[in-house]
Amino acid sequence: MTYIADFSSYLLNVKKCSNNTYQSYLRDVNAFISHFSAYKKPEDMIERDIIDYISFLKEKKFSASTLSRVLASIRCFYGFLQKNHHIDKNPVEKLKLNNCEKHVPEALSQKEIMLLLAQPNGDDFKSQRDKAMLELMYATGIKVSELIELTISDINLSVGILHLRNNKSERIIPIYPNALKTLEHYITKVRPVVIYNSNEEKLFTNMSGQSLSRQGFWKIVKAYAKQADIKKEITSLTFRHSFATHLLENGADLKDVQHLLGHSDISTTNVYAQLVKNKYAISYKKFHPLAK
Repeated sequence: MTYIADFSSYLLNVKKCSNNTYQSYLRDVNAFISHFSAYKKPEDMIERDIIDYISFLKEKKFSASTLSRVLASIRCFYGFLQKNHHIDKNPVEKLKLNNCEKHVPEALSQKEIMLLLAQPNGDDFKSQRDKAMLELMYATGIKVSELIELTISDINLSVGILHLRNNKSERIIPIYPNALKTLEHYITKVRPVVIYNSNEEKLFTNMSGQSLSRQGFWKIVKAYAKQADIKKEITSLTFRHSFATHLLENGADLKDVQHLLGHSDISTTNVYAQLVKNKYAISYKKFHPLAK
């Protein structure tokens, strides 16, 4: 249940919002619910989910004033849910915008990533397509929104790169050999079976040969995570965070990771470096015999 109709009535009749506030709050909350619709209901959200969402909007270059309004909209929505006994605790009650700016959701371990990548192992179209998508996500660290917009020409199989273009910038990302092999098999043997329109440029489509949705992709990932018995929360940025964290854990230069992720500000990338440093510090204190 999305509760939107009841929330709309609450804004008009209880909060008595102005038309501008009403429209903004409703639009913000609709976008928020839609973002999670593939894998979580509004009443099941925790504080970290809201932080992840605000971080996602921040990466998309939303202004500070817009982020502040979105957080106010979500806070109002959860106040409504709590007031009407749909939830016991308001996950946004004490959350402030500055708490969201440097949060990085938990990455999967390298072992968990390998386990997740191994889940699609059938010979059917869906399994082969899913395997190619998961491999590409971990190989390049791209966003889900970028994945579903990829065209066949964005992949250069002979050179082994992804050439990512948008209106503001472009970046070239290498693809590791196993992912490249999986992609080559998908593109040459699997994709032509389901895509009947020779003019279709999208790299990945749904089972009907139509555009794959962001929600559709995350339903797929959540199903494989459950199949792999991975207990960590899977979000829309899980692959991206795991990609960055694992590169830094293995000694990659921060500026190189910044370029691969497409961050315009290195302070955004530096959050991952701090996360890795903290992980090492915890391990040091825990396991060094003279640090206990």
